[in-house]
Amino acid sequence: MKYITFAVPCYNSESYMRRCVDSLLLGGKDVEIILVNDGSVDRTAQIADEYQMIYPDIVRVVHKKNGGHGSGVNKGLELARGLYYKVVDSDDWLDADSYRILLDTIRDMCGGGRCEFEEEIPDLFVCNYVYDHLDEGTSRSMGFKNVFPERQMCTWNEIGKFKPSQYLIMHSLMFRTEVLRKSGVKLPEHTFYVDNLFSYQPLPFVERIYYMDIDLYHYYLGREDQSVNENVMMKRIDQQIRVTDLVAKSVDLAEVKKTYPKLASYMTRNISIMLSISSIHLLLIQTDEAQEKRRAMWERIREYNSALYYRLRYSTLSGLTYLPGRLGGKLTVGGYRFARRIYQFQ
Repeated sequence: MKYITFAVPCYNSESYMRRCVDSLLLGGKDVEIILVNDGSVDRTAQIADEYQMIYPDIVRVVHKKNGGHGSGVNKGLELARGLYYKVVDSDDWLDADSYRILLDTIRDMCGGGRCEFEEEIPDLFVCNYVYDHLDEGTSRSMGFKNVFPERQMCTWNEIGKFKPSQYLIMHSLMFRTEVLRKSGVKLPEHTFYVDNLFSYQPLPFVERIYYMDIDLYHYYLGREDQSVNENVMMKRIDQQIRVTDLVAKSVDLAEVKKTYPKLASYMTRNISIMLSISSIHLLLIQTDEAQEKRRAMWERIREYNSALYYRLRYSTLSGLTYLPGRLGGKLTVGGYRFARRIYQFQ
């Protein structure tokens, strides 16, 4: 059986995709790597086909019309045959030693063969990820030792408290494939920042979590055209806002709270973070139109969930990004600049 399906959405990735794919091949025939060529116009398609020709039992290639990163994630999930599903961006890579440890753990849990009792294995693996500023020669590991017990099966009711710098992004998560399908998560096409929806909507469907304190995923930062680059984020602010709206509407947090109150608290904070990021970038744009979009974004939250609106509006995090007047805007932007320096997220 295939233990892990890796989906690698690729768009004009010829200059860096080999580093990514080569790091995944370490899993051998226990994994499958689905390279989704999303309408590239460089040599991405040829490179992907070369890998499939050399590793036919491991690599599968899909050539499709351009639909954006979310479209690639959706296609990979549609085709996945692995017990677990993980998205790896084509400019990122996995640490070899940590990858071996993860695979050995899954093999042991499955008795070295078929997993006959899937209800006894984790629905979600959580591992550390590393912010890699390769051009600057710096990196920062983001772990979760204070949140999850290490290498013990747990539920959302047994987790600790997240620090301000900690949140579960796509790079830290590996869901059981069937859990993702059960959650119904489907990412919008031609939209950036959809990984926020992928790492949010399925969480209430997770019953068993297994955390490993290993630096598995290397998240490359530094390209000028990268979606998390500040200038790029401001240009794509409408897509940020769209994803923020989708995330806020995707889960009934009141229902989640009945079973997993700690998870509901984390998910509320996650929406708060997204609202904060969108609010800050709208402030940075410094136009009347941006100010109106900021007001409208908050108003939509009020319209479809007034209780959530008031909780977020007066929370320490997102509330501070919606301070009135010019002074409020300056305080918000100043806090954002400080956080960037401390946490090195871009």
